[in-house]
Amino acid sequence: MTVYPPAGGIRPAMVVIDMQNGFLDPASPLCIRMARETVPACAAALEEARRRKIPVIYACRQYRADGSDVEHTRYHRWAEAPALTPGSTGPLSEEIPASIAPRPGDYQLVKPRFSAFFHTELDLLLRRLQVNTVVLLGTTTPNCIRTSCYDAISLEYNVAILTDCCSSNTPEIQQANLADMANIGAVLLDSDTFIREGLSLPDTSREASLAALSSDQLPGEDIFPAAEEETL
Repeated sequence: MTVYPPAGGIRPAMVVIDMQNGFLDPASPLCIRMARETVPACAAALEEARRRKIPVIYACRQYRADGSDVEHTRYHRWAEAPALTPGSTGPLSEEIPASIAPRPGDYQLVKPRFSAFFHTELDLLLRRLQVNTVVLLGTTTPNCIRTSCYDAISLEYNVAILTDCCSSNTPEIQQANLADMANIGAVLLDSDTFIREGLSLPDTSREASLAALSSDQLPGEDIFPAAEEETL
């Protein structure tokens, strides 16, 4: 069994996005149709991540009861039945189902918008944990998973997405967005592969790229040579 983080190479963290009743329960106006059926796969993946000592981070939504921090594009739906408010319970709540709920040692943060990185401490936390790879699961694939994926790549992280642990409102939306993320450089795998094999993916992070440049460098050659002074 591989236990993370290893001395080098891939150093992952698992980021669980918005797996809350307000997005899972059909009674909620914000429910994602395919989300609830991913809960068993998410539970199995989380169990394996903890077994492998991979840090688990929950990035979840929470809206003020007066709706003052709800996205303007979502407010009209949210106002039908205010969901995800602080301390809420039941089908519209911020609660996470017991089988995938945080455990002692997991990390939790509130994300105010779609990306888990936007206006949160996620990037700082990952760097403090010396993580260079994020494993994404949760909902919804075209919004929160996708924006988190693109932000992670922009911040020089490797990205893996557990395809059966994320969800959309239709299979067509799901497949189109997974294809887009694969095209931009994310690695797609399902939870069974992760459980059976762990993570086997190329390290495309900036530090790996610099190491590759360094190994190809001629003796005495500067990777980033200084610009020649211009003579006036």
